[in-house]
Amino acid sequence: MSGRAAIVTGSSRGIGRAVAVALADVGFDILVNCRSNIGAAEETAALIRNRNQQAVVCRADISRREDRSRIVQDALSAFGRIDLLVNNAGVAPGRRADILEADEDEFDRVLSANLKGPYFLTQLVSRHMIDLKRCDPSASPKVVNISSVSAYAASVNRGEYCIAKAGLSMVTKLFAARLAEYGIGVFEIRPGIIETDMTAPVHDRYDRLIADGLTPIRRWGTPEDVARAVVAVATDSFPFSTGEVINVDGGFHLRIL
Repeated sequence: MSGRAAIVTGSSRGIGRAVAVALADVGFDILVNCRSNIGAAEETAALIRNRNQQAVVCRADISRREDRSRIVQDALSAFGRIDLLVNNAGVAPGRRADILEADEDEFDRVLSANLKGPYFLTQLVSRHMIDLKRCDPSASPKVVNISSVSAYAASVNRGEYCIAKAGLSMVTKLFAARLAEYGIGVFEIRPGIIETDMTAPVHDRYDRLIADGLTPIRRWGTPEDVARAVVAVATDSFPFSTGEVINVDGGFHLRIL
């Protein structure tokens, strides 16, 4: 895998950091992206460099067109190629509000970061991946979208988040269909209840639900669980697949009587 490069959005901490470090372990150079926490992003970059891989930090908000362009240009300037895009960055609603009381500005904020941003960043990166395949037919570029069980599990107190993740599932299908002719695979990894800063405010509630059997595998997921799935895709474990959903959810998606 030597010489391959990845963009991992939202990689200053949590799932994104775990993904970036795991990819470095298998030989990827990484563009580490953060929206605001530059200190945490530099910590991620240090972990990558400790694994003898290159890392560059780009502070950018994927909901902004000019910032998306800067992410791509910084990656190309640093590495000369983009073999993997991991659309991980996302935001939670500022407060959990019943959909009958939902705020329109908050809706726009969540969908801009969690849906519009990945859609147009994938569009931009895909063009460079197509060029990469033309120049290097042995290349195997891929896109991985980190979605959520909220893509199909309705939570009426965070409707904007569910809608964004459901939309991201369709983004996976659309780009998988469009890019297959170029040999570019597109995958969706669908985490369940993962122990991160985002889930910290509801930790006690999910502790109880997991103990009561919400997931057949009765534990919290970890960022490293998600990272293992990304690495499997990135290292060509699924050469005859695209548009696939990989559930990393402790079996939450199962319907059990």
